[in-house]
Amino acid sequence: MSVFKVVLAGSAPEQKSFEVLQNETVLEASRRAKLALPYSCLSGRCGSCAAKVLSGRWRYAQETSALSAHERVDHALLCQALPETDLVLALKEVEHVAELPIVRCGAELVEKHALGIDVVRILLRTDQPIRYLAGQYLEFVMEDGKKRPFSIANAPAPDAHGLLELHVRRVAGGGFTQTLFDVIQVGHRFELDMPHGTFVARAHSDRPLLFVAGGTGFAPIKALLERFLAPGQADSQSFRPMHLYWGVREAADFYLRDAIAEFQFRNPALRFSQVLSESSPEGGLDTHAIEFLQRYGNLHDVVLNDYPNLTEHDVYMSGPPAMISACRQAFLAAQLPEDRLYFDSFDFAPDVLAALIHARQRAK
Repeated sequence: MSVFKVVLAGSAPEQKSFEVLQNETVLEASRRAKLALPYSCLSGRCGSCAAKVLSGRWRYAQETSALSAHERVDHALLCQALPETDLVLALKEVEHVAELPIVRCGAELVEKHALGIDVVRILLRTDQPIRYLAGQYLEFVMEDGKKRPFSIANAPAPDAHGLLELHVRRVAGGGFTQTLFDVIQVGHRFELDMPHGTFVARAHSDRPLLFVAGGTGFAPIKALLERFLAPGQADSQSFRPMHLYWGVREAADFYLRDAIAEFQFRNPALRFSQVLSESSPEGGLDTHAIEFLQRYGNLHDVVLNDYPNLTEHDVYMSGPPAMISACRQAFLAAQLPEDRLYFDSFDFAPDVLAALIHARQRAK
């Protein structure tokens, strides 16, 4: 059986390495070795696990579309990359994530209410305190062993009493979300695996911050904003210029306006632009009581209209793969350094995606 060695040239103070077994992806092997390399969707669609390869050859378990033709020359998507030789990667672990063990625990549904037409907010109380970082996600473990990932929408807090907030969008044909909406009630118990993901706050800087969310991708962005604006914390960054862009299709898809108002209260320098992709200025958008900018069109176009050069910014973004791909390419072209672009891409579980595709094909 072939075994290949992968060296992380970006790790310090000494270079870290791990072994990859035959037919094992680089990311699978790194997680088995308990190393915290960047990842998100695990399907090869978002590009968050892309790494520059300094030496070595690889092939892909399946075709991917997350990298441009130029990037494909010397970058590999680690969630799909199967080594053909030893590899040296210009990559390092994500700070603090490696220190957090993934735990399986029980949890109880203690609150459930609608945030909008197709979004419900649920609160879970875990049976034991679980360490996690703002921006990470949990997985529901189903009876058949399958898992359903959801971003955690609240930052850890000493007085949270083990409560985890989730924003769940109803997906037609997505059995688990339908069950959460229509069947499961307060008191129901779940089994969870957590924490997962590397979409977390990076090292402190004074650079302006841009947050870009698509749909319920607002959930981990909300957690990160809570982390950055935590009152009374020594590392609170409420002095930094911040701009939150939240893109949805229709005005009715916006929710938790009071949370955004609270963020603006904590940091008066925080600007908020709500971006509609399927409405026009004639739609009569409700302005509510918070200060924001009404915008229309694609998220990346709106952001770059305000900030055509991103050289001096840090960017955090979360949303579906198509949004992440479009924003990533546009922002890098606008001179954003790749090591200051942090993103989380959520997608349907593979079996749910297959069922949805089958249903659409039958409907044609």
